[in-house]
Amino acid sequence: MSDIYYCIFSSYLGIRGFKIEYKGYIEKMSTSDYIFKLLLIGDAPGSKTTFIKRYCFENFNPHNRLTIGVECCSKTTTFNGIEVKLQIWDFGGEIKFRILYTKYCKSANGAFFLYDITTPPSLDNLLDWIQLVRKSAGDIPIMLIGSKLDLHENRAVSYEEGLLTAKKYNLASFLEISSKTGENVEKAFEIMIKMLIEVF
Repeated sequence: MSDIYYCIFSSYLGIRGFKIEYKGYIEKMSTSDYIFKLLLIGDAPGSKTTFIKRYCFENFNPHNRLTIGVECCSKTTTFNGIEVKLQIWDFGGEIKFRILYTKYCKSANGAFFLYDITTPPSLDNLLDWIQLVRKSAGDIPIMLIGSKLDLHENRAVSYEEGLLTAKKYNLASFLEISSKTGENVEKAFEIMIKMLIEVF
């Protein structure tokens, strides 16, 4: 079963401060067994957007525009016979927008931090993102995701480094994925859903 919608919350600095615009569809009343709000966080350009679009729409566009502010996608799926609706919020990585994110983190149930395995600096601000989420959403599961597994020949962050980083910051799980090939994308969401159902 699939129930998908997509919307954009674009936030930008103007003369009078921040302006927020909304484009998209109105979500119909949900009859799902569970509704989970998930956050996509991190600095890696493009990784979060390609991840969400591969999962929600089963497509891949390497030339996605950078997320400005917050974008969201909703998908209803079935896990072990249980209907689950996921509301997935994609946060732009630019520092100037982070002061807006506190309100969007509230009531979140879980989060994915995505980094680029070919770009070590994409892990630099992991602690800052963790603290932002913890401050607003509490001790929710945060899963570390290494993206661009299809570029493994250009890898600059080893699997072992990713695993050790997840353990160092007491993150809920760790996985490497490829939005281009789809490898482990579904698995990442299945792991998150399983953790959340066990908690709730």
